[in-house]
Amino acid sequence: MDPRPADTRLWRASALASLAMAALALAGASASLAADWHPTPFHATYAVQWKGLNAGTSTLELRRTGVDTWAYVSRSNARGIFRIAIPDTVEQDSELRFVAGEPQPLRFRGDDGGDATDRDVALDFDWQHMRITGTAENQPVDLAMPPDIHDSMTVQLAQMRAAAAGVTAVAFHTVDKDEIKEYDFTRSGTQKILTSLGELETVIYESRRRGSKRMIRLWMAPSLDYLPVRAERFRADKIEFAMAIRELRRDEAL
Repeated sequence: MDPRPADTRLWRASALASLAMAALALAGASASLAADWHPTPFHATYAVQWKGLNAGTSTLELRRTGVDTWAYVSRSNARGIFRIAIPDTVEQDSELRFVAGEPQPLRFRGDDGGDATDRDVALDFDWQHMRITGTAENQPVDLAMPPDIHDSMTVQLAQMRAAAAGVTAVAFHTVDKDEIKEYDFTRSGTQKILTSLGELETVIYESRRRGSKRMIRLWMAPSLDYLPVRAERFRADKIEFAMAIRELRRDEAL
């Protein structure tokens, strides 16, 4: 059996970008949310399970790169049998800025960890001409860009901002390879959960592409700028993968 297709989906998902792809529409958001909102820079490590098996780790790092620019990077490393399909580090890297507190992608790069480029993605966001250009899986991309667009990394920050604003339901748009897709992001409750960081109060959100059998559930911690501390992806009510936070460093100096 060739495990690569499933594992590739795992590592694309394990960046948490795939958890819920979308663009932020803060209709009805809390007026108290600052226009210059951004999370405290952080470096987080997650343990990843694929269908109940320990599959490896994934890290997320948000850091400043300039006065107005940021980098948000995901790196995933397989373990055990999963290294047969994913021997190298899978990386997703977004360069972005915050405009009135909302994250805007400027440049996105995705590398599946292999020598070949047939699964890699390189996209650039031209906010002057409202175009997305680049390549996805060796195919050219040239798309008209909605004003609320996200890549598969910046959408995580948009989710955090939406949760911080108290939004209960919002539609997100994201570019996925050479398509722009829409996802619903909906608050479903609260729960106190035990994590490696201790017991945390969380707000639960669910993300689903309209018409899809897959659903992502996120446990987001208000005390950590609504960073997800747990995530599960379901297909037909069965868990395909799960992530749980293991370590976290938050520092404005990052």
